[in-house]
Amino acid sequence: MKGSLIIVGFFILGCIVGIYDIIPFDLTESNLSYYALCGLMFCVGISVGNDPEVLKSFRTLSPQLLLLPLMTIIGTLIGCAIISLFLSHRSLTDCLAVGSGFGYYSLSSIFISEYKGAEMGTIALMSNITREIITLLCAPFLMRFFGRLAPISAGGATTMDTTLPIIARTSGQGFVVVSIFHGFMVDFSVPFLVTLFCSI
Repeated sequence: MKGSLIIVGFFILGCIVGIYDIIPFDLTESNLSYYALCGLMFCVGISVGNDPEVLKSFRTLSPQLLLLPLMTIIGTLIGCAIISLFLSHRSLTDCLAVGSGFGYYSLSSIFISEYKGAEMGTIALMSNITREIITLLCAPFLMRFFGRLAPISAGGATTMDTTLPIIARTSGQGFVVVSIFHGFMVDFSVPFLVTLFCSI
């Protein structure tokens, strides 16, 4: 949760800097966010490439558990589609784009800002941070009322890093590999789905 609070702190700091014109040039008219996105994707690639043991551990998963990331993606998108019915000022594709971040706020908010503007990027940032914080705070309740896979599905793309410790503690060590695989696959889908819904 500390990492999420730091991200929110930098977001608030950025808002203050923008409101008071502390930086003498307009970042929105530069390619800085594009270069930041490229750097972020490079770091994601390094993190995947540096840990071949993660890929090997996926072979131990049962075939049924391999469907969990797909169910998380489908469930999230259905939920976003339902929510869009109550948001007359937002299109279905806007809601699907925000939901397609799956908790991966750093990447999805940059993508959405590039395609849809700063307002939608901010909504994506707050929405995906909220998903992570809810998972961190509510994992024991989710496990108790909905089963051991519920905290993993709720965590979305974060289950291979920030929410992994709480998932291991609530769902059990036997679900660590499932959580990592789930996070890896959902994480991988984020740039493709966000770009798709932003482009429609």
